[in-house]
Amino acid sequence: MLKEFREFAVKGNVMDLAIGVIIGAAFGNIVSSLVGDIFMPVIGAVTGGLDFSNHFIPLSSAVTAENLVDAKKQGAVLAYGSFITIAINFLIVAAVLFLVVRTINTLRRAEENKAAPAPTRSEVLLTDIRDLLAKRPT
Repeated sequence: MLKEFREFAVKGNVMDLAIGVIIGAAFGNIVSSLVGDIFMPVIGAVTGGLDFSNHFIPLSSAVTAENLVDAKKQGAVLAYGSFITIAINFLIVAAVLFLVVRTINTLRRAEENKAAPAPTRSEVLLTDIRDLLAKRPT
């Protein structure tokens, strides 16, 4: 019976992990869309039309293109705008995960700190008997 329970528990953990990975991938796509489609255009509008996705530094004199896609075809570029976008993605995911973990820990502490039920009359009596027996000289 115990062996079957352990096998079931392991299968449950594997299923939980698989579901977590799938939800994590979907959450990553949502965050990428949030940053690329909502945050960056707002930041661009506030900063005067700044579009981070096309910001780069050419590392070769052969690079003359104005956008990142064409510049990468011409030669080596340092695409710091893409890095800024990915860093913002990371910060959003990290903040959300921090809040989730903090909430879970708060709920666990609240569960642990619940007052234990008062001992029953028979438990109190057994505790008194135990204490009397411990005091008795041998």
